[in-house]
Amino acid sequence: MRVAGHDNIPTLAEQVSRVPTQPGCYLWKDAKGDVIYVGKAKNLRARMRQYVTLQDERQKIPLMMQLVASFDYIVVETEHEALVLERNLIGQYHPYFNVDLKDDKSYPFIAITKGDLYPAIKYTRERHKPGTRYFGPYTDSRAARETIDTLRKVIPICSASCAEWRRCRRIVESHKGEEDIVNMICAQNGRPCFDYHVGRGPGACVGAISPADYAKNVKRVERFLSGHRKDVVDELTSEMTDAAEALDFERAARVKRRLEVIRGLDDRQQVVFPSSVDIDVIGFYREETISAACVFVVREGRTVRTCEFILDKGLDADEEELQSGFLKRYYDETADIPAEVNLSVELEDAEALGEWLAGKRERSCHLHRPQRGEKHRLLDMASKNARHALMRYMMRTGYADDRTNQALLELESALALPSPPLRIECFDISTLHGTFTVASMVVFTNGRADKSQYRRFKIQAELDEANDFVSMSEVLGRRYAPERMADERFGSRPDLLVVDGGKPQLTAAIKQLEALGLDIPVCGLAKADEEVFVPWDETPVVLPTGSASLYLIKQVRDESHRFAITFHRELRDKAMTVSVLDDVPGVGPTRKRALMRHFGSMKRLRAASEQEIAEVRGVPADVAKAVHEALVAWNAERAEAAAKQSEN
Repeated sequence: MRVAGHDNIPTLAEQVSRVPTQPGCYLWKDAKGDVIYVGKAKNLRARMRQYVTLQDERQKIPLMMQLVASFDYIVVETEHEALVLERNLIGQYHPYFNVDLKDDKSYPFIAITKGDLYPAIKYTRERHKPGTRYFGPYTDSRAARETIDTLRKVIPICSASCAEWRRCRRIVESHKGEEDIVNMICAQNGRPCFDYHVGRGPGACVGAISPADYAKNVKRVERFLSGHRKDVVDELTSEMTDAAEALDFERAARVKRRLEVIRGLDDRQQVVFPSSVDIDVIGFYREETISAACVFVVREGRTVRTCEFILDKGLDADEEELQSGFLKRYYDETADIPAEVNLSVELEDAEALGEWLAGKRERSCHLHRPQRGEKHRLLDMASKNARHALMRYMMRTGYADDRTNQALLELESALALPSPPLRIECFDISTLHGTFTVASMVVFTNGRADKSQYRRFKIQAELDEANDFVSMSEVLGRRYAPERMADERFGSRPDLLVVDGGKPQLTAAIKQLEALGLDIPVCGLAKADEEVFVPWDETPVVLPTGSASLYLIKQVRDESHRFAITFHRELRDKAMTVSVLDDVPGVGPTRKRALMRHFGSMKRLRAASEQEIAEVRGVPADVAKAVHEALVAWNAERAEAAAKQSEN
């Protein structure tokens, strides 16, 4: 049903008041009649009223509604039907304001041509051919092709690119319904294909395998691609045993080689769960209007595939809309649906999505938000991978350069700088109750980390307890002392000095700069609310959430913190490890040197087992045991100290 409207909210509101209250989908359209947004609702009128009364708090809604001139709606029976229809409509119209995959490119799939007498495997980017089963998507085309090559070494199956297979297919198609089609194929082909000679083809082209046995291979391939490799391993192990008992040692050796290929694959795949768990773990990361998703495909407790996607057109879509939109798109493309999907947010339409996925899977499927444990850890890892994928994409496309330039201009304006801050220096202090106190200096040049300019400082002031103000004053005094300012190894004068902390840390920095007679723009970044403190205003500057400037200054601050705490831990660990060895009976200077020569570093020594320590020349078993016990106790103390420091 179509409803004509005008480019004004009152008229649209009046038309929305006549929309039914049933489930369905709505399509907002612009003045040209193009669909710019598709949504679904349990109650069409109530949901659409939120748009025309601007009760929807997403920032994109006012902008979108300014463009809306008319709308359509489609009534369905259930919310589940609305979800399926919404996915189809988004795929049909690709509306500007909906979340979608970047560039809408086709991703690779592995396909099995199930409609053939001898189904073949192939690499493809289309997935809508009847009678074909698809596995994927893969975001790495090389990985998809390598999977096919490896799989054919394990389970011989025809390739759709094989000329002999295509000839067999034409024979079958031209003699449909005729008996003894296999002998007909053999008679016309004459000799087997090259793949058969190298062990990747089953010899279907010359009748070396019956259609029934070939069908078993196809089933194995499908289970293998679905991640259920244990079934395949069990079958091949049984086949190898039967062959050996029948004294067919050549066949047994052939099957054994195939099993070794599978085990080699298993060795390269991370075991994330001890039990046979089938789940997808999906992490997200976003920067303004562009986002990334990373899918860990876990089958039988192993991560069998990792897929990364760049998402676009979501504007300020919230996390729920972003993740829900991606799920609909991703699982519309794949038939490989697990029993459980892990996400970082609770979805409002989780029940409808679960019902839709269960319908595609023909078994139950649940959406889950893990709060702790291994699944939560894996979700964090997927989110980090999504971030890395987005950063790589931004660097590759130049998007990062545009954002960096934008960030520098935004900082110039927000902090009232005389010019864009092409060189930013940031300082952070790291200590543990006043011990092993260090400072870091990181440098960003043209918006990028310039690691050759990083510097580390041991704080020389004697402190009874942690005192960031004294430490900050000292490090700034040393860095900006006249002799250092003239030292080319310390680079040029910064355009912006950032201190990690709020008003107190900023005040300490200003006093030190004034004492040195330097006029360097300076600000402080507080951790709690990401507020930027400046000398000329008591009220902190609030950079817009998601802005390029806030992202850059947080990146500078976080890098400074990482660099400082790494140096602090190095000093503390080295000193504490040496002191631990001093207290071990039987370890004097000679044995201490022997241990360090053997392991090369404190880190390797702390990770060594008792047996490995006992292998050091001149270290008897009882001393090795004492050293190991002392290091185990020290490692526990170190972990506890690190936890306390993180809390601070």
